[in-house]
Amino acid sequence: MSIRIVTDSACDLPQSVADTYGIGIVPLTIRFGETEFVDRLDLTPKEFWAKSAASSTLPETAAPAPGQFEAMYRRMFDEGATGVLVVSLSSALSATMQSAELAAQGFDSSMVKVIDSRSVTLGQGMVVLGAAEAAAAGRSLAEVAAVADDLASRTKVWGALDTLDNLKKGGRIGNARALLASVLSIKPIIEVRDGKVEEGGKQRTRSKALGFILDKMLSYGSIEAVAILHADCSDVGPFVDKVRAATGIEPLVGDLGAVVGSHAGVGTLGLAFRVASAR
Repeated sequence: MSIRIVTDSACDLPQSVADTYGIGIVPLTIRFGETEFVDRLDLTPKEFWAKSAASSTLPETAAPAPGQFEAMYRRMFDEGATGVLVVSLSSALSATMQSAELAAQGFDSSMVKVIDSRSVTLGQGMVVLGAAEAAAAGRSLAEVAAVADDLASRTKVWGALDTLDNLKKGGRIGNARALLASVLSIKPIIEVRDGKVEEGGKQRTRSKALGFILDKMLSYGSIEAVAILHADCSDVGPFVDKVRAATGIEPLVGDLGAVVGSHAGVGTLGLAFRVASAR
């Protein structure tokens, strides 16, 4: 039995990880004005951040078409898969899961299953990775789906923004409030909650913001796995060291992609982590 995992580019998994487990990644599209780019293929993270900074409006992201998922499923079966599990970007944030489900209708229900990660960026990526590990251990499609669903329920994401520019561009904060917050060095905190990106608080400095999200993670108690996501951050190295020292876990580190990054902005640094299950 060979179960393969498919996801979308909002997962922000490093390509080396995807290659190790044979994970298929269906890309979203990023649009700057009239120009479209294929996520992960046409733009490097640095190029994306440079274009975002130069644009007066936020880039838009578009879900993959069902045909893109169907082509990926067929590729997996052609390569010998006996079943495909899809772990999608939160259905509360995008039509991506709907496209994955529409594509799955062309296959027997015992061959393709779609799970809502209820997360984004490396929160979604950690669910994908856990499912891939279960598949590599030889579990059935139903078992791998159950693992993914359980992991989705225990995966949290918190992030610290460094700039208000993108919130201002997106109309989520007015000019006066943005100016005042910038003068006061306000650093907004975001949380992925119930599949949506929500306000999680605010801190007065970046060091306090990073300390806040680290403390927030530790407040959940026992942690099984940690990932650190960042948007072209020069201080990610010291933060990795702090997380490693606080948890005893070697974190997975990845670039924050366009889906959340387009709203959060350059300099965003965040944590995705899995809370231990109750025994």
